[in-house]
Amino acid sequence: MYQTSLTSRALSGTTNCLIASSSSCSEMVYSLQGNDASNNTTNNSNLGFRVSLLVIYIVALLGGTIGVFLMARFLKKSKNKISITTTSIINLVVAHSLFLLTLPFRIDYYATNTWRYPFSFCKLVSISIHIHLYLCFFFYMAILIVRLLTCLPSRDSYRPLIAFIASAAVWLLLMVSIFPATWLEYGKMGHYNKGQCFEFHAEIKKDHVKYINITIGGVVIAACAAVVVFQAVVLTKVVKSSQDNLWSQLNFRAQLKNLTFLSIMVFCLLPYHVFRIYYVLNIHDKISWHNEIYLSITTLCCLDLITFLAI
Repeated sequence: MYQTSLTSRALSGTTNCLIASSSSCSEMVYSLQGNDASNNTTNNSNLGFRVSLLVIYIVALLGGTIGVFLMARFLKKSKNKISITTTSIINLVVAHSLFLLTLPFRIDYYATNTWRYPFSFCKLVSISIHIHLYLCFFFYMAILIVRLLTCLPSRDSYRPLIAFIASAAVWLLLMVSIFPATWLEYGKMGHYNKGQCFEFHAEIKKDHVKYINITIGGVVIAACAAVVVFQAVVLTKVVKSSQDNLWSQLNFRAQLKNLTFLSIMVFCLLPYHVFRIYYVLNIHDKISWHNEIYLSITTLCCLDLITFLAI
C-alpha cells in the first residue's frame, strides 16, 4: 500500500512537472518521496510504542488478576486479626480489581489503534489509571510508615478502627471530591478525535495544571526518598542487632516485605513522576509517547500482591 501511494504521488508530481523546469521537477518529486518516507518512519516508531504498551498492559492484567485472586484466597483463609497492614492490603485488592477492569479496553485500543467506545468512557478509562496510581501510593506509604514506626507505643485495640476510618475517608474523598472534579475538567480544552483516546495532552498546557503536576511529582519524589532513607536505617539496625540466623528473625522478614512495596514504588511509580516534571515543562508531541510508556509502567504495581505473598 505504501509503495503504491508513493508511486502514484511521484507520477502525479512528474506530470505536474511537464510545465516546469527539470530542476523544479526533481525537487518536487524528492519532496514527495521525503514526506512519505518521514510519515512511514513515524508510523513505524508509533507501532513500536504501541507494541511496548501492549506488552506492559497484558503483563499487568494477567499478573494483577492472579495476584488479586491469590490474595483474596489468602485473606479469606487467614485467621490473623485485622491490622493497619491488612486493611491496606484489602484496599489494594479493591483498587487493583477496579482498575484491572479497564485494562482490556486499553489493550483493545492499542491493538487496533482505534477507540470503538463512547468518548466519555475514554475519559473514565484515562482517569482511572491516575486514580489507581495515587491510591496505590497512599496505601504503600501507609503500610511502610506503620511497619517502620515500631518505636511508637502500641495501641493494638484502636489500630484496626483507625485503619478502617482512614480507609473510608480516602475512598469518600475520592468519590465525592477528587473524581467528580477531575471528570468535569478532563478533556474540556481542545477538540479531540472521537476515534482516538488517551491524547489529552492539551490539558497539560494550562498553567494551573502544570503547577499541580509539578507539585504532585515533587511530593511523590520527596516521599519516596524519605522512606528509602528511613528503611535503610531501620534495616541496618535490624541486621546489626541479629547477625546470626537473620532469616529466622520475624523482624528481618517483616523488613523484607517492606522492601517489596518500597521497590515497587521506586521502580514503578517514581520514574513516571520524575519524567512527568520534565514532560509538563517541555510538552510536545515527540515525547508524548514516552510519557505513555512511563505511565504504563505504573500499572505493573498490580504485581505487588504476588511478590508480597511470595516472600
